[in-house]
Amino acid sequence: MNSLVNFLKQSDIFYQLTPTQLELVANLCQEVVYQTGEVIFKENSSSKELYVIAQGEIEISITPSTTEPASVPVDDAVIAKLRRGQSFGEVALVDEGLRSASARVSQKDTRLLIVQRDKLIMLCETYPQLGYRLMHNLAADLAMKIRNTDLRIREQLLYKSQE
Repeated sequence: MNSLVNFLKQSDIFYQLTPTQLELVANLCQEVVYQTGEVIFKENSSSKELYVIAQGEIEISITPSTTEPASVPVDDAVIAKLRRGQSFGEVALVDEGLRSASARVSQKDTRLLIVQRDKLIMLCETYPQLGYRLMHNLAADLAMKIRNTDLRIREQLLYKSQE
């Protein structure tokens, strides 16, 4: 358990949690090892877990527009590569909607910590200071991801306008 606490301490989403708070979160974690190519979840699937990468690498991908002719096979487009300490699936903490992207393992022996939404929300409600800090960190993480996406969209629009 102590190794999980030490790892969580280094993860962005659990930044500035106290040792006791980290211990409470560690008690909720399920540790799972995946192999290259395994799909963690698919785009448009239900959403009930938060994932934290303890070791390895995950590719986040989306299926391009469905406006392509059916006869043309279209591969998923990788939009992000996530590594140790990063989290994904965090929108599941906010709502239980459908996943907006797929997650696939891109490195052998990738180790993930999985936290069930319901258990983490109950912990946040029981310990409001922990909940505040976690949601603050979640908001900061999502804001950074939105800004990065905005920059990529702007770059694409500027690039296409020059063609």
